[in-house]
Amino acid sequence: MTDQAEVLRRMVSQQHSDGPRIVAVTSGKGGVGKTNVSVNLALALIELGYRVVLVDVDLGLANADILLGISPEFNLTHVLTGHKRISEILADGPNGLKVLAGGSGLYDIANLSSSRLDAFAKAIESLNEFDFVILDTGAGIHKNVVSFAVAASEVLVVTTPEPTAITDAYGVIKVILQHNPESSIHVVVNMAHSPQEAELAAEKLNTVARQFLGKEIHYAGYILYDHQVVSSVAEQRPVLLAYPSSMTSRAIRRIGQGLIGTELREPPGQNRVQRFFQRVHRLLRV
Repeated sequence: MTDQAEVLRRMVSQQHSDGPRIVAVTSGKGGVGKTNVSVNLALALIELGYRVVLVDVDLGLANADILLGISPEFNLTHVLTGHKRISEILADGPNGLKVLAGGSGLYDIANLSSSRLDAFAKAIESLNEFDFVILDTGAGIHKNVVSFAVAASEVLVVTTPEPTAITDAYGVIKVILQHNPESSIHVVVNMAHSPQEAELAAEKLNTVARQFLGKEIHYAGYILYDHQVVSSVAEQRPVLLAYPSSMTSRAIRRIGQGLIGTELREPPGQNRVQRFFQRVHRLLRV
């Protein structure tokens, strides 16, 4: 495991001159465990030796800080409105994780002035010191919700095997690819009752995506239903820390290792953070 982790770290280090890898974690509907995946994936990457910041951009129901058991004084709202710089409000999470808390109820991001959005884009460049920026986005397909997922080069779509969740996951994948055809889409099937059930759900998504979108969706892995996740949420401790040997913890570590090993195909010459916020700017100004 140590040798494998070192190889993975070198792979990310070689890419770091282009800025951190920006991974948006999203879903077609709420209640599928998206924020749990975001939080624990960030911690799994830290276990492998990476510098990680978790940014909660679920502007309607921000709750990553609750799952982490922290209470930041400031949040993303203060940055978007120009009152604080990102460097001033990054909170300390467990194991060296840095957290930019979300601003619950902030639905009017599309009404931000160009100058405010530009200031935010410049401020976010301070995140270049990290290897990974994990974005916990909102759920659904409204423009204000998916804007950050659309802008990211890599998107982790979380679903469950339920037919409604799969349908909604396809909907959000379709919207993302319509706005950013180069986006690399990964699917995680959460709360499955068996590996076979998860694989079937992922294959259904991939079949429809190939047929109607002409795009191959990468199956990033599955997480089985685990009562220890429920316990960890009640304890306000990420399952990776509360129950490090649980099925869920092991599954998320595998997903993190697989994500690191995924080759990025991006145009050279421009920083990833700059590309990200150029896409955000274009989408919100449409």
